Amino acid sequence: MIQKTNIEINTTKVKIPNNDLEIDAYLAQPAHQGTFGAIIVFHEIFGVNSHIREVTELIAKQGYVAIAPALYQRIAPGFEVEYSQQDVGYSPEGYRLGLQYYQQVKYQEIFSDIQAVITYLKTLPNVKDNGIGTIGFCFGGHVAYMAATLSDIKATASFYGAGITTSSFGEDTPTINRTSEIQGTIYVFFATKDYFISQEENEQIEAELKKQKIKHRVFRYNAGHGFFHGLFVKQYPFIAQHPSYNPEAAPDAWHNVLELFQNNL
Repeated sequence: MIQKTNIEINTTKVKIPNNDLEIDAYLAQPAHQGTFGAIIVFHEIFGVNSHIREVTELIAKQGYVAIAPALYQRIAPGFEVEYSQQDVGYSPEGYRLGLQYYQQVKYQEIFSDIQAVITYLKTLPNVKDNGIGTIGFCFGGHVAYMAATLSDIKATASFYGAGITTSSFGEDTPTINRTSEIQGTIYVFFATKDYFISQEENEQIEAELKKQKIKHRVFRYNAGHGFFHGLFVKQYPFIAQHPSYNPEAAPDAWHNVLELFQNNL
């Protein structure tokens, strides 16, 4: 039984140290005292924009410490692109830049940054020991799958992760080949009408999770890429709803995400 809450939260921007680098991040957490599981939110190619901040806040309102680090900190500090009603999507220039930065990401660097975020979370007095999970979308879905190989990550929600079967941010070995290293529970969410990720790729990921006997669930929705974008429009009316938002798929996926976190963190 999933207990849904809508508690008061505090939000702030923080900087996470990683050697000489300071990673910008958006932090949302319950306003009341206590110890909570922590969720790292991995953004799409568009940076920590209002959609990602919205997801981070809604997770916090469910009783978690949620943090969204800037994955492009080394490449384009401060980069974020907002969904535009005028463009009926993200602007062509914003999409071009986001894709350009995505192609410059390096596995070892992003992995180091994830570990720095985990180290930071462990310094927070309200974060539960042994209770860290992740959620990510598209580029972030791939990063979440990658981060699942860390022993600190107990629960992973990977939404339409692009490139998992074919690449690993500059490494020779694609991320799917690291599936055996996943130690926690992973839920993967796919769209059957996804124009970025083929159903063959989805099936390959599911087959590998089964082969390696990873604790997992696979969800497929009759929807397009980005179907989760817009779930919280009623709470955040200033957020533009993505044209691929699916009113049946998104709430069901959210229910499954809450189940994942409640059962494992």
